[in-house]
Amino acid sequence: MENTVTVKPKKQLLNYINVFRGLAILLIIAGHTMQIGTKGSILNNISFEIWAGGTALFIFISGFLFQHLSYKYEFKDYMKKKWKNVIIPYMLTAIPGIILCFTIPTIYKNPFYGVNPFLQIGMFLTTGRVHNVPTWFIPMIVIFFLLSYLLLYLEKKNILYKLLPILFLITIFIPRGDIEPEWVMNLDYFHRYLEYLKYVLSGFIHFSSMYILGMYLSKYKEKIDFLYDKRRILIFFMIISSIADIYFKNINGTVSKIFLTLVTLGYLKHYDEQIKSFDKLNNCLDVIAKYSFGLFFIHWYFIFAFNHLLNIPKVMEVTNIIQGLIAFGIASLRYLFVFIVSFLTLFLMKKILNFFKIENTRMFTGV
Repeated sequence: MENTVTVKPKKQLLNYINVFRGLAILLIIAGHTMQIGTKGSILNNISFEIWAGGTALFIFISGFLFQHLSYKYEFKDYMKKKWKNVIIPYMLTAIPGIILCFTIPTIYKNPFYGVNPFLQIGMFLTTGRVHNVPTWFIPMIVIFFLLSYLLLYLEKKNILYKLLPILFLITIFIPRGDIEPEWVMNLDYFHRYLEYLKYVLSGFIHFSSMYILGMYLSKYKEKIDFLYDKRRILIFFMIISSIADIYFKNINGTVSKIFLTLVTLGYLKHYDEQIKSFDKLNNCLDVIAKYSFGLFFIHWYFIFAFNHLLNIPKVMEVTNIIQGLIAFGIASLRYLFVFIVSFLTLFLMKKILNFFKIENTRMFTGV
């Protein structure tokens, strides 16, 4: 009798999640380019509330896709793929940032300058926040990778999703926190490094609810229809939480982003077929989604270049309406510049790698 091997059918990536991924990276880039207003002002708080916090959506999508593809999960193979498709491109795209940390440490705000260069590289890669600010996400998401077996085990035992109420309470009452080189410089090198590690760990704790929520709605996809049915209530709470966040000066912007995630997901799934019928729009968002990880890896470098070469602060101060309009115009120009140049850079790098017969270009650029 011949041995037969059961091959599980391959799951297709859901279009509405793919579109969501494209929209999420657009919001993340906007969060890093579109903030305006004098720090602490109502305009700055509103700007921050609208544009910042896209990371929460990205983490939700990561959890959703992890559960969606868990039918073929095997820890060793899973970690091998994450090494090739996440960690290696993270380290390769870190090179420009590491060079900047060494060559212009003051301008690039390297808090570890003076430490042994090899130790610095280790500090950069294990925290992600210094050499390429948005990539603190990678050390944080690696924690989820390492806990992947435990997460699926708890799901199988019907325990994991019962933890969601507690995790949401943690997200609500334990803000993500922030870290800036200015005040960290008052500490010694060792405690500076600990602060950056704490930032990664606090991000993991704060955003765990979003990752598990992604898994939950992936496992019970029929519940996404319920989100659309209750969209008015969700929108109401999104607005209320946003107003509260603005009033309390951005203590916790993740709460409103939870509701934004649920509302957006409900709409995208409900109108999935209509979105597909708009070929150009759907194809455009599909391309952005495919480039999303690469865009995430490199867009900060072009933000730095734009700000440094044109001598523009990350958040432009505003004291009157005219300044506000000018600041918004410059921020919009910065957004378009960063997105277009980042995309074209990745496109060109992909073509060059293909020219040299390198098929897995994702291992080099995230695309």
